[in-house]
Amino acid sequence: DFTLICISNFFIFLGFQMTLPTIPLFVEHLGGNEQLIGLVVGIFTFSALLIRPFAGHQLEIRGRRFVYLLGLAIFVLSVGTYGIISSLLLLFLFRMVQGIGWGFSTTASGTIATDLIPAKRRGEGMGYFGLFGNIALAFGPSLGLTLAGTISYTKLFSICAILGLVALILSSRIHYKKTEPVKEKPKKWDFYEETALPPSILLFFITVSFGGIAAFLPLYTVQKGISGIEWYFLLFAVALMISRTFAGRLYDQKGHRAVFVPGAFSIVLAMLLLAWLPSSLVLYIAAFMYGLGFGALQPALQAWAVQTAPDNRKGMANATFFSSFDLGVGIGAIAFGQIAYLLGYQSIYIASALSVLISILLYFTWIGKNNTTT
Repeated sequence: DFTLICISNFFIFLGFQMTLPTIPLFVEHLGGNEQLIGLVVGIFTFSALLIRPFAGHQLEIRGRRFVYLLGLAIFVLSVGTYGIISSLLLLFLFRMVQGIGWGFSTTASGTIATDLIPAKRRGEGMGYFGLFGNIALAFGPSLGLTLAGTISYTKLFSICAILGLVALILSSRIHYKKTEPVKEKPKKWDFYEETALPPSILLFFITVSFGGIAAFLPLYTVQKGISGIEWYFLLFAVALMISRTFAGRLYDQKGHRAVFVPGAFSIVLAMLLLAWLPSSLVLYIAAFMYGLGFGALQPALQAWAVQTAPDNRKGMANATFFSSFDLGVGIGAIAFGQIAYLLGYQSIYIASALSVLISILLYFTWIGKNNTTT
């Protein structure tokens, strides 16, 4: 079952990662500018964000299988429709639909993996689970950019939808945890799991930087005349995979401080290198530093988020965690669209470095002091 959820995660992430660098190009193809690119990226993440608390509740009420398969089906249908879209208005609409499917499926998949991993190996297990998404990241953006230059957008997005369909078929064979009856009366305004807030807040300030990379780095390198953006995503993914192999185990043994501090500083350095960016070599070094930092932080923070949550709140803990991820990417993409329009692409990465520095400051002054190491 753990193998199936990992492989399913690979295929859905491969389809998603192929759209990540190609959607901005598609917006330009439809006549959009930097501001519209930021909005298209942002509307996706905000729709996922809004649906996650509902998804977290449904995981405990209707079960993991229903929520996961529903999310995958919505994702497949929405991405498959991109190829026949001819207006930005319709693209906005279907990006919202895709965000809903993504919110359901990723909240569910993280919870399913959490169910299957022994508590004492949660950091290690989430690292392996995330590794399959990182393998997809190693190939997805480069494959998407390559195909975008050789085939039509209709065929490209159809391939992405087929990959999601493979994930749907595989996940139908998983034996899911049975849903226990909800004993407590649900709160009227239950949008988050309180125990998951500390790592989720840190994640928010870190993933702001991801919005700047996902939406604008391909355009930034073209503007500076620097080649090798495909290699950026490949090196980023390789570094992610390297850090995943040891960071989760380090979290289990030493706690979050041993992972968070070096990981966050690695991301700050990567953002400053991108702001400078004199050559392809610096682009590659930035990719590797960002991959090492992000690959270490994401599974450790996710393990931290679910570690202290009650058993009947694991789904909501994952919803809280991924909501912060979405909020960071969404706000980053929309804000950086305005920053790029007014101040240029370079300012995006200076702002990203400042955002990650805020997370480090919060860790040392508040969150890290008020939480145990595991």
